[in-house]
Amino acid sequence: MIWQVLFFYLPLAMLFISSFLYVTNAGAIAGVTLQKITFFLRPIYLKVVFNSLILALSNACICLTIAYPLAYFLSFNSKRFKNVLLFLLIVPFWTNFLLHVYAWFFVLEKKGLINQFLQLIGIIDTPLHMLNTPFAIMIMMIYYYLPFMVMPLYSAMEQIDNRLIEASYDLGASWFHTLRRVILPLTKRGLQAGFFLVFIPSFSEFAIPELMGGDKWMFVGTVISSFILDEQTSSLGAAFPVVASVCLLVSAILLYFLIDRIIPGRPYETKK
Repeated sequence: MIWQVLFFYLPLAMLFISSFLYVTNAGAIAGVTLQKITFFLRPIYLKVVFNSLILALSNACICLTIAYPLAYFLSFNSKRFKNVLLFLLIVPFWTNFLLHVYAWFFVLEKKGLINQFLQLIGIIDTPLHMLNTPFAIMIMMIYYYLPFMVMPLYSAMEQIDNRLIEASYDLGASWFHTLRRVILPLTKRGLQAGFFLVFIPSFSEFAIPELMGGDKWMFVGTVISSFILDEQTSSLGAAFPVVASVCLLVSAILLYFLIDRIIPGRPYETKK
């Protein structure tokens, strides 16, 4: 706790406070102002926040779509190969992040694996331009954040009593109704945990849009870095995380209640 207070909460509080301080050219504090906050309420920066929300939401939804059946397979159908498959899922974390990015460069470039394969089977005649595009950013985001979605879902599914699923089938429920009325409610907490483990860091992602997008697309992380790393605009840049964090917090709360409303409660709960 002391470590977190000194090296996380204290710098975060200093960043938050500095976004409301008016500093003169001589470096002296002259008072409190909302000028820095209103500077980032202009449409151009609100559009950056909106784009980051769309990127984070898209990444979280796609990862959930892929991760849920994958976690289901690992929990109920993998049997003796479960440990091997979990090992293959986790092993990319043992290598440096930049190696992942450079590996995808060789896959997505014009002479890369995908273009060569598509030309070989005759689908395309000329190589597709995939690097430095939103497609490249999204592919890398899904690849990197997918395990963060799979592991909470897998942990939740591992705790399901198989007798509940068998009872659902014995009582005449189809596979779809068993999924919706039994499995989904029992894994709702794991689904919510995985969704926000992906959604929240994706919103402020800096490295992937910068490297895979070729510095052509502006998101919250890239705007913050461009302001903070410049000595002349560092004090002004401290206000943008405040604006972005408020938007993220409101969006996360709305999404939490939306998920909580869409997915029914636990199947064996009774209403009083």
